[in-house]
Amino acid sequence: MRAWYSDPYEVPLPEGHRFPMGKYRLVREALLARGVLPAEALELARPLDRRTLALVHEADYLRACFEGTLDEAAQRRIGFPWSEGLLTRSLASAGGTLAAARYALAHGASGNLAGGTHHAHAGFGAGYCVFNDLAVTAAALLSEGRVERVLVVDLDVHQGDGTAAIFRGEPRVFTFSMHGEKNFPFRKQASTRDVELPDGCDDGRYLELLDAHLSEVFEASAPSLVLYQAGVDALKEDTLGRLHLTHEGLRARDRRVFDLCWSRAVPVAVTLGGGYARPIEASVDASVGTWEELRRRFA
Repeated sequence: MRAWYSDPYEVPLPEGHRFPMGKYRLVREALLARGVLPAEALELARPLDRRTLALVHEADYLRACFEGTLDEAAQRRIGFPWSEGLLTRSLASAGGTLAAARYALAHGASGNLAGGTHHAHAGFGAGYCVFNDLAVTAAALLSEGRVERVLVVDLDVHQGDGTAAIFRGEPRVFTFSMHGEKNFPFRKQASTRDVELPDGCDDGRYLELLDAHLSEVFEASAPSLVLYQAGVDALKEDTLGRLHLTHEGLRARDRRVFDLCWSRAVPVAVTLGGGYARPIEASVDASVGTWEELRRRFA
């Protein structure tokens, strides 16, 4: 099993910025320190090329990103100030997901220690997301004929609105999003299937709803590949989540996804997604737990 990482690509952020950019390095270091992945299983992601991004992103938006001409409103919507570092990091994050998906198709499972930038739409970025790595990966593999159908299982606490909007009307991509009803984005898009969760939703109710939908989603989508957005911001300690899942609840969530992929012989590529706990170590531990469950099932 291999994992791609992009934390060495530094993004200059203003002092006091609320996004925990350091969590990506902390997850990678924890995976190594705890023996979940050996050093030789980690590969530095390469920045994705513009032509591949153009499979889902509009030309004017790409031009503004590459030329550094995003206006202030566009940058505020993304949540990051534009910089060369942000561009390179965003390209590498997207490249990592595509590389992980290709590896998963050959070997069964893989992942990106970043990615999951599901709020980016075709013509704009949003919610700390510049390019939609999930959408780009699905579109690239479909265009190459490597897959016939893709299932995006998005269990981040925030709806995968960008992914849903990009693939609206595309029958080869099934988007399944299970997210906080009253959380960001406040203007939701229509996924192939949405499950909205009330504030304070705990392990029992969450897993009950997941069980009610997940197998049915697999049946309906008949996927050649699963892209699993394994955000850990449903954790009770998360500052942006508003749900009350425990670490064991998140592990049980992950096991359900991985068990279905394993039993149906469907390759799965995992992205890191959200995690904003204070202290951030709670999010790091939860993401490491996802990888421990992945290794337990696929190693």
